[in-house]
Amino acid sequence: MDAAMMETSLSIPMPPAVAGSFSDARPSGKCRRRLDTIYSSMADGGDSSHGCENNSDSEEDRCSDDDFETSKLGTREYWEETYQKELDTFKDIGDVGEIWFGEESMSRVLRWMDKAKIPESAAILDIGTGNGAFLVELANCGYRNLTGIDYSPASVELARNVLQAEDLTDVTVKEMDFLNSQGELKGFDVCIDKGTFDAISLNPDNTKEGKKLYVQALKDALKDNGFFAITSCNWTKEQLRERFSEGFEFVQELPTPSFKFGGKTGNNVSALIFKRVH
Repeated sequence: MDAAMMETSLSIPMPPAVAGSFSDARPSGKCRRRLDTIYSSMADGGDSSHGCENNSDSEEDRCSDDDFETSKLGTREYWEETYQKELDTFKDIGDVGEIWFGEESMSRVLRWMDKAKIPESAAILDIGTGNGAFLVELANCGYRNLTGIDYSPASVELARNVLQAEDLTDVTVKEMDFLNSQGELKGFDVCIDKGTFDAISLNPDNTKEGKKLYVQALKDALKDNGFFAITSCNWTKEQLRERFSEGFEFVQELPTPSFKFGGKTGNNVSALIFKRVH
């Protein structure tokens, strides 16, 4: 069953990605108020599938390189144009733009980090930081050693502007292609991906090689026993476990909204935690 057809037939309620400023509900302490406030949203659905080309989750799915077509969403030009528009909008009216997969995608990972007792001093890398929204949330939850990277110059400028507006001046944002980081990214306790691997998988130019480079770059960036949190709407749990089977240990799947169709259960979004092992 084609994923797009399943979505259309089921009319699954998928709210749009959150846009706006970060003026709502500042957390106190170790993000406890923030997590309590948004904890219940998971039960209501709440993941934006903007930019997704394949999000079925059935027994027939396997780790295939050819199960969906490439897209402009996988090109550098698309993201540079997108973030240039969002940068212009932010400068005009202070709107940060879209939060990829919506706010729940961030709160889901934050809840896991809280339960896993990730220390506030942990070195955290946001892979493909976009507008820096996740960096803001991480900083508001008390995490102090934060780095965001993106290959889009407009994204980097936008993220820096957003962080500055939030008076978060100690967060590092770098213009860098994760696939060609040349060993500059090392020693991270946690790496977070919210849609970047999806975009790489959609790149029309040598997508198979891009996915291999991604896995190697991730291995290089993480410390031994460091964690990798990935949110994807293009890959199923089984496919992601196969893709990151070498050099990583599967830890857990984070709960995401599910649906039933034709007697089978599926998810619009996969959210998994891996640990770096040798």
